Amino acid sequence: MTAGAEGTGRDPGLQPERTRLAWRRTTLSAAVATVLALKAALHGRPSAAGILAGAVCCALWLAFLVVAHSRVRALTTTPRPPVLAPRQATAAVLCAGALAVCAVVLVLQ
Repeated sequence: MTAGAEGTGRDPGLQPERTRLAWRRTTLSAAVATVLALKAALHGRPSAAGILAGAVCCALWLAFLVVAHSRVRALTTTPRPPVLAPRQATAAVLCAGALAVCAVVLVLQ
């Protein structure tokens, strides 16, 4: 390592930018899963259970969107973003997992 590299440390702009992009990709993936789940719920003869599962998918996606937007905002407004709170991390994981379960249930119906 050179003397100049030791003093500068890491570039604080790259890692938050990658993290922000990862949150955006994950939100987009959740949106696609929700749209496909709704398509499966409304395909053919929609049942009450299918419509309810589709509504749950939408609610879970919106909850994930709120968590992701909060994190992206924290990453872009401060030069050194705070650590992701365990509560937010748990909410994101639970929303993503429950959304996947709902989508699988709708596809297998």
